[in-house]
Amino acid sequence: MFMRAATVSRFGGPEAVEITEVSMPAPGPGQVRIKVGAAALNPVDAAMRAGVFGGGERIGLGWDVAGTIEALGTGVDRKVGDRVIGLAAGHREPLGTHADYVVLDAEAVAPAPTSLDDVHAAVLPLNSLSAAQALDMMALRAGQHLLVTGAAGAVGGHAVELAHRHGLKVTAFASAGDEPFLLSRGADRVLTRGATLEAAGFDGVLDAAGLGHGAIVTVRDGGSYLGLWPGREPEAERGVRVEVLDVRADGVQLAELSRLADRGVLVARVSGTYPLERAAAAHVKLAEGGLRGRIVLIP
Repeated sequence: MFMRAATVSRFGGPEAVEITEVSMPAPGPGQVRIKVGAAALNPVDAAMRAGVFGGGERIGLGWDVAGTIEALGTGVDRKVGDRVIGLAAGHREPLGTHADYVVLDAEAVAPAPTSLDDVHAAVLPLNSLSAAQALDMMALRAGQHLLVTGAAGAVGGHAVELAHRHGLKVTAFASAGDEPFLLSRGADRVLTRGATLEAAGFDGVLDAAGLGHGAIVTVRDGGSYLGLWPGREPEAERGVRVEVLDVRADGVQLAELSRLADRGVLVARVSGTYPLERAAAAHVKLAEGGLRGRIVLIP
């Protein structure tokens, strides 16, 4: 049997995205096959399309998914028909989630939030796991002060929400117009682009915007800097601990984040939807920027 998938056989711009007919993957031991209901388009997909991570002759796109389990491999304690969300291992997977079906390790999926449809649930896995694991790595304590750059983005927004829940004091750095949203999600104050970031004695900065040195200067001596993009992190200085996130699939943690979405702690923001066959057009829209929420592809 065959299915459709958004793939890249030559690296480049949005025009490099092709809808290809590929063999439907079969779940192996410990795996599930998911009928894709929706899959978010993230900036990392554009990086993959452009060849940042390299790859073989043809690579699939898409990291996260919402859908329904359609087939089980051996040794899986799940049920056909279960509605789930999950995270592919991104550049470590031969075929991504921008497809009609995807096979994932059962340990990488979790029950979908019951309060969200597939379109909104699909934006949670990569972005909420990135925010949660970034905060875990930084290991700040309640009462300490965190700066989040790119705070109105998907990862930055979840970082604000989770940091507030953990009792951190949160300063959000974002575009003008995002202040009401960020204050409603738990930011203690908001700085807008155009403001000069300078030495401010933050205990840590989660640099979702990739500002590099422009962000590390705000951290106190001995504080913590965490970036999301390898190769964009600044040189360590003043004893500041510099780390880069390598997000991992974790169904247990994702299940907790799904429950937080149902409780309203995490908000899933969607800027628009595209059918899978118009994936290249969705990449064009992503490249235009200025989106408040993720684009979502629907098979």
